[in-house]
Amino acid sequence: MRLFLDTANIDDIRRGAAMGLVDGVTTNPTLVAKEGVEYRDRVLEICEAVNGPISAECISTTADALVEEARRIASWHPNVIVKVALTEQGLQAIRRLSAEGITINTTLVFSANQALLAAKAGAAYVSPFVGRLDDAGEDGMQVVRESVQIFETYHLPTQVLAASIRSARSVTQAALAGSHVATVPPNIFFQMIQHPLTDVGIERFLADAAKYTPV
Repeated sequence: MRLFLDTANIDDIRRGAAMGLVDGVTTNPTLVAKEGVEYRDRVLEICEAVNGPISAECISTTADALVEEARRIASWHPNVIVKVALTEQGLQAIRRLSAEGITINTTLVFSANQALLAAKAGAAYVSPFVGRLDDAGEDGMQVVRESVQIFETYHLPTQVLAASIRSARSVTQAALAGSHVATVPPNIFFQMIQHPLTDVGIERFLADAAKYTPV
């Protein structure tokens, strides 16, 4: 399973990229607005830091406007993936854009039916929002599992990108569910490294090593 960072903070992205474990980045205008920078400028900075798919989101609501906006965003960099929300107008735009060779990540997916429609429209990725489904009393990871199974059964090339991840445990669950990608906030990504028993083990090693004179 590939791991993306879900953020627009360039320092966190560079920190993760330095480990060689960040396969891509997902972002949106809201995340970029928190950084106080221009959207295009930050996306290009991210493309320089991570050599992988970088999702940048459209905000238009009609098919024609989405197509125009998506073409503009896709022109920013070869690694840019265009995010389009799952709506009737969005599906029309996805069909047209994918036919042009523009790679689409369908966002705001909350059911396997929506994922199937996006895949049939030609989306390269579908992003089920696991955490938001859980907040609404549903099983977000079940949507991931069902979408993966449908795509595998019918040999659809679309990949499932588990989004709205709220805990390190959810990353494990996404991997077990067969998700092709999980996009993870930086704080959770760095939590995945840590375990209190690892810290205890290091402290013991250092304490034992201090008892001996280096050769």
